[in-house]
Amino acid sequence: MPLSESDMQWPPVDDRIQYALADWDAWYSSEPDRLEARYSGRGYLEAFSWPSQHRGSVIGRLARWFWGQPTPDGEKRDKLHVPLAGDIARTSSELLFSEPPKLLAAEDASNATQDALNALMEGGLQPTLLEAGEICAALGGAYLRVVWDDAVSDQPWIDTVAADRTVREFRYGRLTTVTFWTVLETEGRNDNRVFRHLERHERGRIYHGLYEGSASSLGAARPLAEHPETAPLAAMVDAEGCLDTGPPHHLTAAYVPNVRPARAWRHIPTAAYWGQSDFQGVEGLMDQLDETYSSWMRDVQNGRDRIVVPTSMLDPSALGRAQHGAKSAGSTRGSRCSNDPATPTRSPLCSSPSACRNTATLAPSRPYARPATPLRRSARPGTVLRSPQPRSARERRNMGSRGRKALYWGPAVANITAAFLAVQAASGSASRAWTWRRRTWSSRTRSARARPNWPPQPSCYAGRRPHPRTPWSG
Repeated sequence: MPLSESDMQWPPVDDRIQYALADWDAWYSSEPDRLEARYSGRGYLEAFSWPSQHRGSVIGRLARWFWGQPTPDGEKRDKLHVPLAGDIARTSSELLFSEPPKLLAAEDASNATQDALNALMEGGLQPTLLEAGEICAALGGAYLRVVWDDAVSDQPWIDTVAADRTVREFRYGRLTTVTFWTVLETEGRNDNRVFRHLERHERGRIYHGLYEGSASSLGAARPLAEHPETAPLAAMVDAEGCLDTGPPHHLTAAYVPNVRPARAWRHIPTAAYWGQSDFQGVEGLMDQLDETYSSWMRDVQNGRDRIVVPTSMLDPSALGRAQHGAKSAGSTRGSRCSNDPATPTRSPLCSSPSACRNTATLAPSRPYARPATPLRRSARPGTVLRSPQPRSARERRNMGSRGRKALYWGPAVANITAAFLAVQAASGSASRAWTWRRRTWSSRTRSARARPNWPPQPSCYAGRRPHPRTPWSG
């Protein structure tokens, strides 16, 4: 079905979904500016703070996230951010794809098919899967799609698209159509003029469209030739903007949910089959961890000795040159008491960092307990933050989470690789059925045959039923 010709809200996704995706994207970015902008209610170009955030009432407390507390005008922001969310996403991806997957052709396939699969792996499929796995853990899902461009390569390849740049359609839990959209150009204040490229994937065809709208609306369709990014497509599509992919039964895009079901979106019809992010439900804990570290650093600053000097020493109009001290030596304060000392005095201020240290050590165990990925970043030199579970239990949980996610990755990689081979065959290369299996999860010397069900590895044929043999059989 061709792309829409009429204006509509964009993206056409439930506001609750867009709100959550924007939150997770801010945490994943590890940028304090984006976190503060997201949680303080700041607009896209204008900054403002909610009145309730400045009040000490119950409403003010409920409205206050640590990153939602606005920095007073004229003061330097003293908030620190611990990139825990990025570590969670990266570790999840490394658990899945630290070792390259094996793409094996079927027993009756030709050598050309296996050569094509080997060339696909050597062409950079593993880094693509690592990237997709990280985005999948952060945003709850990721897409793999087949792309080709004669100006870039003489062969098609597979790339990844984040879940917050798509409009997807499911039927009984299976992806039937997906529209990828890319912002090509923005103009005007508050992005009141936005050019978008829409790419709608259906079985056997891809529709391309160029639209001029605003930040919240799709706008009107424009000819592809009117923008330099889409101009090369104008000569490749038909009157409806359609490009024939060659294989009529293959969808040149595959969706990989992180884990299902998405608990928060289970009752939203348009998101019932979406995946759940590893950040879902632990945003508050990550916010508290940042608050703990920021408080700890303030205690370090306040715990330094202070030098109390008489006010006369700080008066520029006094005889001689006014005295001043470097900040690295401690803050300089003027004393106006009746017993004003004639000479500077030292005032030690002690802090108790043990409470902050204990909180900072324990807090990350909760976000990591649910996604079940080991913590890689150390809170202090020489230490590693871990959940309080025993090592064997933690390891079993990590591998269980990896095996569960592999169940979703297997069919998706199978489908997209089958589409890749079909597109390649349409351009002149042979394409046959194939199977996909991964190596064992560990580098131990025990054979894979001794663990036939761990992790569960899918075996899929393009257009056929799965092969009766187990994925681990020789």
